[in-house]
Amino acid sequence: MEGIKGIHHVTAITSSAEKNYEFFTFVLGMRLVKKTVNQDDIQTYHLFFADDEGAAGTDMTFFDFPGIPKGSHGTDEIYRTAFRVPDDAALEYWLKRFAKYGVKNKGIKDVFGRKTIPFTDFDDQQYMLISDEGNEGVAPGTPWQNGPVPLEFAITGLGPLHIRVSRFEPFKEVIEEVMGMREIAQDGSLHLFEFGEGGNGARVIVEYNAVLPSGRQGFGTVHHAAFRVSDTDVLKDWIRHMQQSGFRTSGYVDRFFFESLYARVAPGILFEWATDGPGFMGDEPYETVGERLSLPPFLEPERQRIEQLVRPIDTVRSTRTIEKEYL
Repeated sequence: MEGIKGIHHVTAITSSAEKNYEFFTFVLGMRLVKKTVNQDDIQTYHLFFADDEGAAGTDMTFFDFPGIPKGSHGTDEIYRTAFRVPDDAALEYWLKRFAKYGVKNKGIKDVFGRKTIPFTDFDDQQYMLISDEGNEGVAPGTPWQNGPVPLEFAITGLGPLHIRVSRFEPFKEVIEEVMGMREIAQDGSLHLFEFGEGGNGARVIVEYNAVLPSGRQGFGTVHHAAFRVSDTDVLKDWIRHMQQSGFRTSGYVDRFFFESLYARVAPGILFEWATDGPGFMGDEPYETVGERLSLPPFLEPERQRIEQLVRPIDTVRSTRTIEKEYL
């Protein structure tokens, strides 16, 4: 059976699709490649921010469930999402950018030999920039060409997931024996796992933490994380493998933009396996991707009702000139 190739996407929950769009577009400089709805809850926006081409492994997505309370961070949660930047020099630029836009951060920190900047958004969602300097393994994506961040400093994809668990050994057994990850380093309570080609795009940091209470899902927290598989055949192999390993799964799910499998692998930890294709560029022109409400074919007949349920958000960027901000 072909193994997991890397991180595919991370899906989190926001209190405001509008603020989320502004933050990711004009502060982080990531490209909105799809404005759609949660396929299981059509009154809820689902926004996809990625690289210039919407490539698998570059994608952070958000739900804005109406009326959901604020979440709380703790153990047994996917705690922090990382974004790759080209090198250490890029982090110096980001310190200035965060100062300009008032983004809370902890300065440059060393994590398993990589320079990073932990930071948060308006919801206390936890993020980290990570330098690709000296990195090997999964290739980075392509920075958003028309975004506000100079290309030599811009975000190019997803970095290591940071997951907290209250029971380390059972979780380690699942991700090593069932999912094929391998532990490559340890620093106190932090354990670094790698899979596929390795590198920043194929790593998970697991923190053993039996002190904090369990995290509570709500806005400001991660909903699930997805891992890349090549195609439908490989996905179906994984469906059989996870079911034979004793996990209850979603079975095959067609999300139109990719095909999926979901399984809860530990308390509070929902993983998805997602195919690299078809991708986000098939139903909209490159120049205007993410500007209109995109619906998969099975929801298109309900467009009129859906457009009445979700408030309009102006995401048009193709008519604007967004200047590169050298700081």
